[in-house]
Amino acid sequence: MTNTPAPSQDFNIVVVGQQGRLAYEALLFAASLRHSSPDFHGRLLVAEPQPGDHWPKDPNIKSDEIRGALTDLGAEIIPFHSEHFGASYPYGNKIEMLSALPKGEPFVFFDTDTLITGDITRVPFDFDRPTASLRRTNTWPVPQLYGPQYTGLWKSLYDMFGLDFESSLDLSQPDEYWQRYLYFNAGFFFYRCPHEFGAKFLEYALAIRDTPPEELCAQSFDPWLDQVALPLVIHALGGGRDTLPEGLLDGSVSCHYRFLPLLYARESQSAVDILETVAAPNKLKKVLKGHDPIKRMVYQGRGQKARALFDQDNLPRKEQAIRNRLKSNGYWMR
Repeated sequence: MTNTPAPSQDFNIVVVGQQGRLAYEALLFAASLRHSSPDFHGRLLVAEPQPGDHWPKDPNIKSDEIRGALTDLGAEIIPFHSEHFGASYPYGNKIEMLSALPKGEPFVFFDTDTLITGDITRVPFDFDRPTASLRRTNTWPVPQLYGPQYTGLWKSLYDMFGLDFESSLDLSQPDEYWQRYLYFNAGFFFYRCPHEFGAKFLEYALAIRDTPPEELCAQSFDPWLDQVALPLVIHALGGGRDTLPEGLLDGSVSCHYRFLPLLYARESQSAVDILETVAAPNKLKKVLKGHDPIKRMVYQGRGQKARALFDQDNLPRKEQAIRNRLKSNGYWMR
């Protein structure tokens, strides 16, 4: 790569936190950030959806203990309102919360089910060229027997927004193979301004949801809407798939584990060690034990027993096989 920016930049980190599992995950995220990146001096923001028409149940973090623990770890809880998504599509949180972040300040978003496992200040983010997680599988689109295939499906979206389709392609991949087309997991993304990114993300997501191209009539957008819109946003803003060095995010610096049983089954020993280290202090343990999967997997040792079911150097090729083995042995929790 050329023109790699200098590390140790000033930027904000944001996750979404709300009542339930995400609140506890946000706490683990904050603890892992402070443990693994003591030199990070930016703001850690926990975006919290507010009650409203799109939330039949109040999504606020009810526990004063969780809120206090987040504050003790230097996190700031900031409110945002759900104008378009909410409970019917909670993945929309990561779109709508962007307008509540400080305008014009570079940000990195992470899903809460992530651990920071290395020094994030050494990641050479190019905030003018956004990207997102390449730790993904071919979940969307699903080409139908009588077409259109990948090219026709994706091109219809680029055409819809007046974007150049050809320049988004990875020409090292075969035609009609899913990795030829720009596609990300939305587990992390970054840019120089959350308002600019968020406005385009919201525009594209709503247009795809409400008035999709005819070519997509057989495609499902739930739960994939954010990941359908995201590559279009990144491409429109001058980013792409190669704006970060490999092996840092989703590698030595962050671990998007998704569910604790999957973390124990397939992630690195370093990630497991960091999880158990940051969860160990008594002050935090008293709070985290309120979440049954953390209590059972981390504190009661079920995670280590689940890990022993797998050879981490020879894991099943498909995640579903890992899940099935965990379930059949009584270790699946979410």
